[in-house]
Amino acid sequence: MKPSEWQEVSQHVEQMLESLNFGSITLVIQDGKVIQIEKNEKVRLQSNKTR
Repeated sequence: MKPSEWQEVSQHVEQMLESLNFGSITLVIQDGKVIQIEKNEKVRLQSNKTR
């Protein structure tokens, strides 16, 4: 990857990390390049702890 491409990927990942409390970030790679970034977020409900 070119440095400019890596910089763009890292900026997106940093932004996603700042807003993520529970979950995962997945990088999809094709031909050695990041083609997609996925964020799966879990939401923990407080009311479920009392059940």
